[in-house]
Amino acid sequence: MPNFDNLRKQAKLLVRWHRAGNYSVGGRIRSLPRYRNLTDVEALALKFPLSEAQEIIALESGFESWAALKSGFSTMAEQAQAVPAGPVLKGALPVVFVSNVQTSAAFFRDKLGFAIDFLHGHPPFYASVSRGAARLHLRFVHEPVITPGVREREEGLLSAFLDVDNIKGLFAEYKAAGVDFVQPLRKEPWGGSAFTVLDPDGNWICFAADGGG
Repeated sequence: MPNFDNLRKQAKLLVRWHRAGNYSVGGRIRSLPRYRNLTDVEALALKFPLSEAQEIIALESGFESWAALKSGFSTMAEQAQAVPAGPVLKGALPVVFVSNVQTSAAFFRDKLGFAIDFLHGHPPFYASVSRGAARLHLRFVHEPVITPGVREREEGLLSAFLDVDNIKGLFAEYKAAGVDFVQPLRKEPWGGSAFTVLDPDGNWICFAADGGG
């Protein structure tokens, strides 16, 4: 629904169109019962004050009068202030567990083309890396979170899944950089394309694109 200020502007615009002799106004003037039988010429010959234009806008918006429209918008504004907005999820950040945050951040920077957003701690135990709209956090752990060999037995145990445009170009970039791949670029059963990179800690990072690639 448009806001009240926009409706007020529409009413003023209707008056300007009437003064300019715009015949499209005739049909809207006939929406008022007292003018139902007027021709366009007769409608344009009327005195047409702003109050009548507002009446038309009110009827078009589902209100019986401009006063009712104004009151309705005031009530809705009060209700909107009284009811708190619902929770909104703004995004998600994969956290990749690594044995050396600085080494891992350098891998993402030098091999995968990410920027290091921050390194926290001395020595670092937490970091953020990003490329485009993708962002990953790196978290130091003293020992592997996943038992060695489980990823190979349970296919698809990914640490992160990143959505990509021009996946062929990205795969070629990483191949030229000497990145280790768990899985090279291939067409997936769900219709898209994907490849999976191996980081220094054995984490599987999947880059994928929909059917358009």
